[in-house]
Amino acid sequence: MAEKKKFLLRIDETIFAALEKWASDELRSANAQIEFILKDALRKSGRLKENTASDNQTNTDENK
Repeated sequence: MAEKKKFLLRIDETIFAALEKWASDELRSANAQIEFILKDALRKSGRLKENTASDNQTNTDENK
């Protein structure tokens, strides 16, 4: 699996609370939810190829 970049994110408390609720509804951590949202937006804008290394790992895990 590819190494993940670490960075600090400053975010409005209200937005973060909504994000945590959304993540919980989908059984994800807030961090995983942010990554999911960003990947989706990047794909839709044509800025990310369809399959990334972490997508392949996720797909493999889901097929078990």
